[in-house]
Amino acid sequence: MADRTKKDLAPEVREFLSTRRARLTPQQAGLPVYGGKRRVAGLRREEVALLAGMSVDYYVRLERGNLSGASDSVLEALAHALQLDEAERTHLYDLARAAAPSGRRPTATASRVRPTILRLLDSMADVPAYVRNAHFDILAANTLGRAMYAPIYDSPLFAQRGPVNSARFMFLDPASREFWADWDKGADDAVAFLRTETGRAPHDKALTDLVGELTTRSDDFARRWARHDVKFHRSGVKNLHHPLVGDLALPYEAMDLPSDPGLRLNFYTPEPDSREQEALGLLASWAGTGTVVPSRND
Repeated sequence: MADRTKKDLAPEVREFLSTRRARLTPQQAGLPVYGGKRRVAGLRREEVALLAGMSVDYYVRLERGNLSGASDSVLEALAHALQLDEAERTHLYDLARAAAPSGRRPTATASRVRPTILRLLDSMADVPAYVRNAHFDILAANTLGRAMYAPIYDSPLFAQRGPVNSARFMFLDPASREFWADWDKGADDAVAFLRTETGRAPHDKALTDLVGELTTRSDDFARRWARHDVKFHRSGVKNLHHPLVGDLALPYEAMDLPSDPGLRLNFYTPEPDSREQEALGLLASWAGTGTVVPSRND
């Protein structure tokens, strides 16, 4: 099992490290640049080894995908040399742990939303809120959340299959380009979030199946997947174009649910007295009052 795990992860490790190396120039790394044409746009392997304080042979071994046995100090030196951000550093550690002889497998992702969380969603009547898993399946939403995401719920993609999945909608339904006002940024972020999850849970079959489906069916997804970018999904501003209330720029927060591995609570909080707050009020009036709307497969 350990040998198979290392073999499966080797291409992921190799591409991640080589793409991080390629984006960093000697000037950015504080290295002197001498005359002559360089054959690579970014750092050479020997330059990364120098910056990380390790032998070239050892770095080449790491970049070929063999992170098994790499100590935390080695990983930290590598992260520093490649100037990895927090998400990239965590991804590197995740890959190393997955390649360890123990064959690390994370706790299985929860598949149901507990009644207490459903009641919490229902109590958040003034803000759109929903719970999703690491595969971008929307497992439950409050009334306003479902109303805001009506274009996703109404997508023909999910007429014969469930649950509603925002990643599938983004890359497989042309209507997503109208719903997400900044489609390119949303697409970049979605792929980076999925890449982060595959590092954390490389044995998650549903996740790898989703990635395989999107890679084969969407050139936009495949091109972004090849970048090996990773990102945390914590907070930001979502720009949407709702068919009923128009353009919305909504600050959001995403919170992991510690008692429900893999599940995340997402909610949108408009600025007080903003156009967005007024628009959500109109949307709430349109949707009416009601209880939490679970996904169709519940």
